Amino acid sequence: MGVAGNASTESAPSIPPSPRSGKSSSSSSSHHAADQLGEPPPLIICRNKHWRYISAFHGPWLQMPIEILETIANINYNTPRPRPIDPAVFFDLLKVRRLCDEATNLAVRAASDIASPVLTNVHGGYDARQMGGFGTNGPGHGGKLSRERKFRMREQASQKLARAYRLDEIACSVATMQGSSPLDDIGSHVLQRNARDPDARYVHFFHEKIPSRQLAGSTSLQPLTEIMADRPTEPEAWRTRAAVRVFKEDYDGAVHDLTQALAVCRFHQPPRSADDHGASKVLPDVQRSRGRRPQDIILAEKDQPGSLEGQLLFQRASIWLTMATRHVEDGLPPKKKSKPTTNGQSEKENGNPGPEKGPDGKRQTESRKTVKILARRALKDYVAFISQFEYSPDLPVAHVKDFNDRINMAVKGVRNPRHSEATADVAPHTVYSLGDLFAATPPPGLAPYPSQDLVQGGSQPPPDDKSCEATTFHPLLSDALHSLLLAHVLAQTSPKEIQRHAYMVARLARLEDGYPALQTSRCPSRSDWTQVLAHGNNWIGLSANWETLCLPAPVPGYEASPDHHKSSSDHYAAADAAAALLHGQSSEAISEDRRKQSVRRQVMLDTLGEFEQAIDEETFRKAAGFREEEVLDKEEDPDRKPDHGNITPPLSPETAMKRWASDDFRAHSSLSVRAAAITRWVLEAPVVTGTAKRKKKPRKEGPPINDVITGMDTLDVGIPAVQASS
Repeated sequence: MGVAGNASTESAPSIPPSPRSGKSSSSSSSHHAADQLGEPPPLIICRNKHWRYISAFHGPWLQMPIEILETIANINYNTPRPRPIDPAVFFDLLKVRRLCDEATNLAVRAASDIASPVLTNVHGGYDARQMGGFGTNGPGHGGKLSRERKFRMREQASQKLARAYRLDEIACSVATMQGSSPLDDIGSHVLQRNARDPDARYVHFFHEKIPSRQLAGSTSLQPLTEIMADRPTEPEAWRTRAAVRVFKEDYDGAVHDLTQALAVCRFHQPPRSADDHGASKVLPDVQRSRGRRPQDIILAEKDQPGSLEGQLLFQRASIWLTMATRHVEDGLPPKKKSKPTTNGQSEKENGNPGPEKGPDGKRQTESRKTVKILARRALKDYVAFISQFEYSPDLPVAHVKDFNDRINMAVKGVRNPRHSEATADVAPHTVYSLGDLFAATPPPGLAPYPSQDLVQGGSQPPPDDKSCEATTFHPLLSDALHSLLLAHVLAQTSPKEIQRHAYMVARLARLEDGYPALQTSRCPSRSDWTQVLAHGNNWIGLSANWETLCLPAPVPGYEASPDHHKSSSDHYAAADAAAALLHGQSSEAISEDRRKQSVRRQVMLDTLGEFEQAIDEETFRKAAGFREEEVLDKEEDPDRKPDHGNITPPLSPETAMKRWASDDFRAHSSLSVRAAAITRWVLEAPVVTGTAKRKKKPRKEGPPINDVITGMDTLDVGIPAVQASS
């Protein structure tokens, strides 16, 4: 298969500068330009720190011992469906973590002249107590390693890191951030001696130092194109190049790369069963034999499911949605500013112009068709992505308690926690693919959502003692679900249908829980969807605001201890009283300062994870300030309901956008360009027609094949019949 870009495979790649210099060519030029302008030099960080969705992959899997993580991954796989965490992404996280730990171990030993791996700890670092400092004169520390031995260790480390990046470049980027500094220069060390090493080039691409938030201008596609030419059967480099093209706003090229990666992935990768991908139809859970405990299945690494195809589908769907959003402005008439009148007052021109005429009107019509076509492509990929995960409306509570109990035993050091006897004889339950939930005809028998308790009381109903709802968790599932709603809006799906899909997304969003390996994170798509609801005047008629609809469901089978929060408050009160005695202030003032510091710390973390439009420090501080003010106001008035997503009286587009610019900027930290475009589409776009594909006419049915054969015997074509010899 050819490689896009027509890169010559014979041209030698540019050799990176010596890692001892500590600067790449792009960073040194940035420093020189900053010195000439008298500005402070930009922050220089690794390229992988710019990757999108990094905040979605944070969680305990980065710190817990690898043996416990492996045990939990096997428990997760052997849990009745829907499994708590997608097995494909969980096994990939396990492999990424193991490879990064082993690579860190090798890198630290090569940098510290340590021959034995025994002197390094399980997290890939070194034990200073055994080494007597950073690799000098410690017990068991031999002489210096030879240059060849160091190179071989670094080469092996780069191979492990390259494999981890191929498994999941986002998860590996997060894992390497937790590692030690010798990892940053592994690729460049190997390339100094072997400039054609594809693994080292791939690792160096992620670890090269570039100016912060300048990835598009500081990154060339040539190294990735050369890697693709050397290894045409590996789709991961296509995926990475597509991510870089997105930063460069080359969306057509990114779609092409992801489509090629999907083709290579499906052709060269071994086929997986439906159970490996998590896709299924409505079926009872048959994993357990009634009357006896099931035996755990420990998959070999070659048999474990992989998440690469899901990554490619999600990334391509996101690009389709971005492209559709960027065509919205071209498909709508430009906003007309107010013009002064003769009496000195301003008068707004008509916001709804008449029928479009001329070349501009034809261009707008074509752009609107393009928006709808691209949105439908995004819908197709998003549905394919979420179809890998499952949902059950009646999972027995005994399975939930058994999973949590086994996790607790694993954390305490039990290598093979056994199933509880209570799960040996439970009723079968129903499992749906998430794609079936968003079909044109939803599955029958689902309980209505939201309930009256949620709409009227603003709280989730108490859990059932026998069964509960459950869904598979994936770090990108929340973003995919809310993006699915945005794509439906751009595709101009009927408001009634979008309302049904929105209630289904809220039903699933309240069940998402990455316990015990991942933590849920804020996603930009959810923020954009909330803004569109607010400024589209709740045109789909939701019965409650989005925050209420997505309130987390209570954990079944467990009751919160009433003294838990009380004891925590007592500890804080005692600490505040002690601080007041030391500083000569009242305990109330100390408590208030502590509360504001806690809010400010959490706001900073949330803003870093969600606010991807913050391209400079000023915008980031403004976003964090608005969010902090909103949190403090809400704590002072707990009964205050947020404005976004509520049913509001109809507003004009000008009033809606004005309210967005004031209140909702504070509620959502930023004015999202995507949400602004989709809101205009809701308020101003006419119904787009002419985008449906023409159905092929069915062929007319001819006579049965037996009649045709019989008729051939009587057909006179002027050829004498030949008597068959017996």
